[in-house]
Amino acid sequence: MLNDCLDGVRVLDLSQYLPGPFATQLLADLGAAVIKVEPPTGDPMRRFIFRDADGESPFYKQINAGKQVVLLNLKSEDDKQVLAKLLEVADVLLESYRPGVLERLGFSRSRLQQLNPKLIHCALSGFGQTGPCRERAGHDLTYLAMSGMLNLTGTAETPIMPFPPICDYAAGKQAATAILAALLRRGRTGQGAFIDVSLFETALSWQSFALIAAQRSGYEFARGNDLLTGGAACYQIYRTADDRFVALGAIEDKFWQAFCAAAERPDWLDRQHEPLPQKQLIEELRELFAAASLKDWQQRFEKVDCCFEPILEHREVVTHPHVQQRQLLQTVSSEARHDALFPAWVDDQPPAPRRALQKISAEDALNKWLKR
Repeated sequence: MLNDCLDGVRVLDLSQYLPGPFATQLLADLGAAVIKVEPPTGDPMRRFIFRDADGESPFYKQINAGKQVVLLNLKSEDDKQVLAKLLEVADVLLESYRPGVLERLGFSRSRLQQLNPKLIHCALSGFGQTGPCRERAGHDLTYLAMSGMLNLTGTAETPIMPFPPICDYAAGKQAATAILAALLRRGRTGQGAFIDVSLFETALSWQSFALIAAQRSGYEFARGNDLLTGGAACYQIYRTADDRFVALGAIEDKFWQAFCAAAERPDWLDRQHEPLPQKQLIEELRELFAAASLKDWQQRFEKVDCCFEPILEHREVVTHPHVQQRQLLQTVSSEARHDALFPAWVDDQPPAPRRALQKISAEDALNKWLKR
């Protein structure tokens, strides 16, 4: 299993909401000991959307499972001393303050270097530590907008708001990846690191295809116009007779041929590569799928190798035979919750379940790390 890969690695998490906590959860999944430091009022994620009977959001409990949580008031000198002691023995610090906040709290980069020269410090922010937007506020939707991603996400009529928040999860993975690379380097050289990861730039790094297209004279991707943006009949979403939806991804010729055969439409075989956007062909496929229910189409295409899948509701995802066999969901029955685990098998074993988050005192946190 992977849950011993980072055994002995100590991570301090000073982040809130989703991106940073997701990054440190990945590290915890790999075996790191994570202490999450929250202000006296707690991470605002504790009150996010809705709450369980204990007053806390299940989303907060899910994203922080596998960690220990301690409350520290970083405006208090006593609690600052606790944090300083933890930093002296930590391997990784991840924080998501706006640029300059950590320094104003008394933990500048030079101070961190003095406390622990081998520390790997990852600053996860909206726009990075430098540049004209460094202090600008943002959320997932606005980072996607500025990166150009929303420009190609949706229909010809309008961009569509995606869910879950792409930048939050992507930047969390980017931070975890960079931290792992820094740990490898430190193992060779003993050198710490300062890592500057931003949500906006993570989204920007996914835009290479669109940026290339934008530089080509007379060619630029547009919603509803291209192969991967809704302009092709073979790569499209269709509504069924019972107001459910299916996804067709028959890009390769062999998959399109298999689809046409199963649909009993040999007249479509030679039309796959018609000029984009293929409005007429798309409309013909819409009429086809609108003539039968989702269950009918599932039965027809169940054994057809053509990249066809029903668009499942989440309650259906949980009971899908493949999801159950792969054991990548953890059921927390006491809280009516399904948690997605680390998405990898290792040595033919599924990921280990996560323990529930634990709330500990500052004294326990110090004892945990200083008396090892």
